[in-house]
Amino acid sequence: MDEERARLLYVSNDTEDHPDRDYARDMEGKAATDERYREASEGVLDFQKITYRSRIGDMDIPAYLFQSLEKRGPRGHAAIVWVHGGVHGNWSISMFPFIKEAVDRGYVVITPEYRGSTGFGEEHHRAIDYGGYEIDDVVTAVDWMTGNLPHVDPERIGIMGWSHGGFITAHLVFRDQHPFKAGVAQVPVTNLVFRLAFKGPGYQRSYATQERIGGLPHEVPDIYIERSPMYRVDHLQVPLLVHVATNDRDVNFVEDEMMINALRAKKPGLSETKVYVDPLGGHRFQRLVNRETLEPEWTPAMRDSWNLVWAFFEWNLRPYEDPSQQ
Repeated sequence: MDEERARLLYVSNDTEDHPDRDYARDMEGKAATDERYREASEGVLDFQKITYRSRIGDMDIPAYLFQSLEKRGPRGHAAIVWVHGGVHGNWSISMFPFIKEAVDRGYVVITPEYRGSTGFGEEHHRAIDYGGYEIDDVVTAVDWMTGNLPHVDPERIGIMGWSHGGFITAHLVFRDQHPFKAGVAQVPVTNLVFRLAFKGPGYQRSYATQERIGGLPHEVPDIYIERSPMYRVDHLQVPLLVHVATNDRDVNFVEDEMMINALRAKKPGLSETKVYVDPLGGHRFQRLVNRETLEPEWTPAMRDSWNLVWAFFEWNLRPYEDPSQQ
């Protein structure tokens, strides 16, 4: 490779390399999503938008809260912290049918829009800290629930996420101390050292230019290892369910296979894993939804995956129990 091509491929750690966005348009899109959630939830479930201060202490985190219209008594409900995906993503309307399913099953659901999420203005967007402070933004949702919702049982809280949300889920259940009784990571990001090498310079820019990363894996390897849940599998202490797809073109199977093999070898008693072979939808195989009707477009793999998810959470969180009636 000649020197000029090497120069063009190199990703600097200058935060000015972040591409410009139309933040006003992002906020309009989020407002439209909020309105659709209000319309879809009316008379069906209790939908609210709340805000809490992150444990880190420097940012307010918006979140959606979904509950049954009729609440049980003290500690009557299990709860799920549900984490959206995307390097810069947000909670989308396509998740509505799965949220409704969770609420119908007895769960209270909170969905944090952690730092870096889109639709909340430039400051929130540019505060992205992939694998860093965003994890504390998410776990603070538990603090808010236990401090404000007496009908949530702090002993029956799970966490779930897809893609980058699965990455945050894995990070939290691999911590030595956390409030979760079980976790579900669907097509999760697992290894940033491998991922950035595999995806190339255009993708690397989104990471290397972040303020608390400041470089590529060969420049700051310890940071990328610390921010890769793959290297903390040994710390798992609660049940974890992981589903991946062989035809995933986002979180490529060669990345997820590392996590699957590590869990099967090191934590077979706590982990449940399943590899779906070329399911329709690839990376999105569990989330095929008609965005107009908000109805799932079921496939055999999608139905199987969700059946296993709900059975896993039912076994570990017991959403049907109501201690207030005992």
